[in-house]
Amino acid sequence: MARKPHVDREGAGGRVIAPDDPSESVTADVLGLRPGRLRDFVGQEELKGRLSVYVEAALRRGDALDHVLLHGPPGLGKTTLARILAAEMGVAIHETSGPAIEHKGMLAGLLTGLGEGDVLFIDEIHRLSPTVEESLYAAMEDGRIDLPVGEGSRARTMQFALPRFTLVAATTRTALLTAPLRERFPIVEELTFYRDEELAEVAARTAERLGCPATDEGALEIGRRSRGTPRVTNNLVRRIRDFVQVDEGVRIDRPAADRGLSALGIDRAGLDEADRRILRCILEQFGGGPVGIDAIAATLSMPRDTLEDVYEPFLLQRGFLVRTPRGRRATPRAAEHLGLDVPGQPGLL
Repeated sequence: MARKPHVDREGAGGRVIAPDDPSESVTADVLGLRPGRLRDFVGQEELKGRLSVYVEAALRRGDALDHVLLHGPPGLGKTTLARILAAEMGVAIHETSGPAIEHKGMLAGLLTGLGEGDVLFIDEIHRLSPTVEESLYAAMEDGRIDLPVGEGSRARTMQFALPRFTLVAATTRTALLTAPLRERFPIVEELTFYRDEELAEVAARTAERLGCPATDEGALEIGRRSRGTPRVTNNLVRRIRDFVQVDEGVRIDRPAADRGLSALGIDRAGLDEADRRILRCILEQFGGGPVGIDAIAATLSMPRDTLEDVYEPFLLQRGFLVRTPRGRRATPRAAEHLGLDVPGQPGLL
């Protein structure tokens, strides 16, 4: 498929980012913090290798990229990768989300507004309504959408042919996807938490672009306390830059990073106040567990989805929490980190 020249256009029902010149780095972030090409994307090396093969093969065939499903915790780069895939293919990307597509007519408006080979990115696709989801099946498989025309006894269904396009979908809750929808994606890829060294690279790049360079030690300190998530890294660099500039500093070194992170309530293990509240709740009020997620949510007055999607993955990944058939249990590491004993569980510490 030949790459398209840069154009500016508006699309109905969703945000449109047009392709840029292939020699330039495409970015949708006003500060230029998002990488624009796969070569600039930090981390997820195996995933990047596979995606580069899929893109190159599609370009050689002169075909649209196969539909792609990206899943993983929030902030790992699913939206960024969707934009990168469009940039690598040299096509426009049309962005929307599952809750924003309220009915079939809105979906039809998005699909009929696509150009040849364009990318339609649907974030949080697991939140599509069943009616909209069923209409998406024919678009993905047969390149058409069926719409009712007329009313009453004269009503009939007409088929509208669609240009070749690529659906890139993102979800944080793979289990909530229906099997028929999940099976219609030829490419299904998972994004995992990043290593501290990878996040240090992200921190150094972000700090440089924000005009407040970071030393290697300062960037690594931020990376270690970023919850394995690039979005958190970028947010922390912005806030630490504020502290550095107010202190009339010129760079983010390790002491400056430590002062800023401590002021933000982020300890040396990367836990924030909400993380510590969750662990204290399990340790102090439920004897270390096991305890059901609903009981934790009710005790903390915190939505269950927030617990499961935002906090629990990091606590599980770092070994502060475990899931058992009977519920969640705090680990010895959690008790030791917080300096707490566990009632009723001798030997846990």
